Amino acid sequence: MEFFTKTSVVRLRSHLDKYLVADADGARVRQSRRGSGRVARWTVEEVIAEGGINNKVRLRSCHGRLLTATETPFLLGMTGKTVLQTEFEAGADFKHEWEVIRDGFQVRLRSWSGKFLRANGGTPPWRNTVTVDEPHSSATRDWILWDVEPVEAVEELVDEFLYENDDVVSSFASDDVLSVDSEPASPMSVFSLSSPPARRNSKLMLMQTISSNKFRTGMDFFHRAKAVRLRSHHDKYLLAEDDEDSVTQDRKGSSKSARWTVEYVAEYDNIIRLKSCYGKYLTASNHRFLLGMTGHQVLQTLPSRLDSSVEWEPVKEGGRVKLKTRYGNFLRANGGLPPWRNSVTHDIPHRTATQDWILWDVDVVEIYVNSPASHDRPSAPPLPVEDSVPILTSAQVPPPPTVSASFSRQQSNDLSPKVEGRTIYYHIAEDNGEVLDEGVQGYSLIFKGNGVEELTRKFEEETGLEGIIVCNRSPLNGKLYPLRLQLPPNTVTMRVVLVLPMSNLARDFEEQGLL
Repeated sequence: MEFFTKTSVVRLRSHLDKYLVADADGARVRQSRRGSGRVARWTVEEVIAEGGINNKVRLRSCHGRLLTATETPFLLGMTGKTVLQTEFEAGADFKHEWEVIRDGFQVRLRSWSGKFLRANGGTPPWRNTVTVDEPHSSATRDWILWDVEPVEAVEELVDEFLYENDDVVSSFASDDVLSVDSEPASPMSVFSLSSPPARRNSKLMLMQTISSNKFRTGMDFFHRAKAVRLRSHHDKYLLAEDDEDSVTQDRKGSSKSARWTVEYVAEYDNIIRLKSCYGKYLTASNHRFLLGMTGHQVLQTLPSRLDSSVEWEPVKEGGRVKLKTRYGNFLRANGGLPPWRNSVTHDIPHRTATQDWILWDVDVVEIYVNSPASHDRPSAPPLPVEDSVPILTSAQVPPPPTVSASFSRQQSNDLSPKVEGRTIYYHIAEDNGEVLDEGVQGYSLIFKGNGVEELTRKFEEETGLEGIIVCNRSPLNGKLYPLRLQLPPNTVTMRVVLVLPMSNLARDFEEQGLL
């Protein structure tokens, strides 16, 4: 139950990395990758049972209806039952109740019938559906596990305002009010859809207006910090390149290039500047990283006059921090294929797969023993009692390991004579299905499973693309066809082609009934 006591509003994310959402008809529920809207928010109502036991909840959708387990079969002849949004029914209130059962860092939600809320995968009509059922095989065990994400009060307030004042929002949302790109923010894909630019710009402006340090403050990570290292979710450090201009990621956190001096802006209590070992500032530029994409370059610069481009607002996100520009973008560590791999841009993530790309761990490598000079930062408050311990100087701070633990494991695996799993080489097809340089080896990854769905998720994590279709060539006619449920057995290596979901080839697959 502790997952539902942190806040009164939550999101539920399935093993498919999709959110439980309430359809606009006010009756059906389904899964969607878009977790930023009101339809993905569920208000928690605790149910107190006899004896004061509190292990059940009701979940109310944005339409004011309750998540309900029915007795109606989802499909005739199948075991899954339909899940709906319904009005409260006196005398049958047990149908609205869900028992919360913890399973590691996730939960299972058991209905009155003893069956669990299940996020279905596979092919239509099962894809994106939600039913109550039981896992009948090990392959579907994860289908009843859910991640519970608390929704912050300020975020809920903003979405409520946008929903109720859509006409007002549209009237003052313009590029003159807030300059934010209207293109999708996925670094590898210009095919992903996003919310209308006017509405998105308005939300950003309202978030900046309504947000306060009470809800979002990341300055705690920089308390008395004189120099820091920033580690991305890829376990790589933010590095100032020796050309004294560009900024990248690298695993070598012991390098002097990974050290950033913190400067505090006297006029604000929540803004910092970061200076590289070359004496230049981390700068959010207006230059596109690549034409046609939304990411903008992050550089080292030394402007004659310090402006907002070198100022960053730390925003707390759990145990990590987001660094926000004064225009609403975030410092982002990109993954995927070159030229995105190891690059750093500033952008806004609009897809679940890239949400973690803007999160950073802060390693403080040097601190102020006394309050810093006024020209460096304003006087700092005295340390709390629990922090009153002998303070190490910068020379006494032990250097971080040059290689992360996860990377060490990877190195040891690389040195082992036997690699578990199969090697899969892949290329990405053009819109018309043409594959450039297919004769060369291409990129590769190690895959231990046998299921196509699991392999697809692996490729989405690796490339940053969403909704891709994994295909292979027919040995008979050389045409591309989507892979089915299982990979061919007894193959040590494979070659596949990834097809983008909005391409002409993907539409051909749909017309032929192959998807």
